Amino acid sequence: MGETAARPLRADAERSVRAVLEAAERVLAEDPGASMEQIAAAAGVARTTIHRRFANRQALIEALASSAARQLVQAVEDGRPDTAPPLVAMHRITANVLQVKSAWAFALEQSADAGGEAAALHEAIARRCVAVLERARADKLIDEAADLDWVRRVYYALIGESLRDAAAGADPDALAARIIDTLLRGAAPRA
Repeated sequence: MGETAARPLRADAERSVRAVLEAAERVLAEDPGASMEQIAAAAGVARTTIHRRFANRQALIEALASSAARQLVQAVEDGRPDTAPPLVAMHRITANVLQVKSAWAFALEQSADAGGEAAALHEAIARRCVAVLERARADKLIDEAADLDWVRRVYYALIGESLRDAAAGADPDALAARIIDTLLRGAAPRA
């Protein structure tokens, strides 16, 4: 019986943490210097709730960055990087990542602390990206001599440049198609 009573508390605590993180993203995106009190007000929770869950502002920002990184991992996995044809996987992953990056821009702009959860997740995402690029190379979509780490960095830059359009409401699928086309074909004339 004690376990049943504890579950709703855990769910309530999880909901309040999620509300705090979502509010922190909104508030800090608008005002990076916003206080914990401003974030609590935006989340609709007491200031003590935030301080009970997060030791300080930096701990809140680290939790925000980790939460956003976990969502990026899920966006990549939802693109079926290991099983979908490489071109399909690249398109799905790109569209998914654009949506997450648009929704969590502040959190994902934060430098991940070396050795922290967010940094480890970003490293795992980079490895997954290179693995998809290796599959694309095996399908002759990428030159066999291409430096895949460089291709990954260019891909990330294209996503970064497209975020302005995503924030303006552009269709993530259309942006993904443009990113993948630019990555694989560049700006060369089309036949």
